[in-house]
Amino acid sequence: MQQMILQEKYPVFVLDIDKNETHYKTSQEIIEFFKEKINAHPVCTYIGEFDHYAHTASLENGEINPEIKDCKLVLFCFGNKLPNGKITAARPRSISVTEYNDKFEIAFLEAPALIANEVMEGWVKELKNNL
Repeated sequence: MQQMILQEKYPVFVLDIDKNETHYKTSQEIIEFFKEKINAHPVCTYIGEFDHYAHTASLENGEINPEIKDCKLVLFCFGNKLPNGKITAARPRSISVTEYNDKFEIAFLEAPALIANEVMEGWVKELKNNL
């Protein structure tokens, strides 16, 4: 898993998984995997799913890299404390699944809580081990 700064300000975790490194065949199958992980977590709450590909394709001036075949996000929240209203600017969380012909690109924005990052990183890494 690679940690990078996107556009000089967004700390992002990214993992590319070749399609021959996992048994998952579609981005939707991976989203379902994440839903199971979220629902099984004692604190995490599933919020929803966003089909970014369909949204962008529906826009009159929407642009999609022709190499991208699909892109979906799963939305959820780890928030177990609400010390002030400002912390909510960093919530909820999402993990994106972008599908290409030969790989999946899984990405998420770094969370303010180290434990949330560790959990999300663990979930993403499990995708490669599920052969």
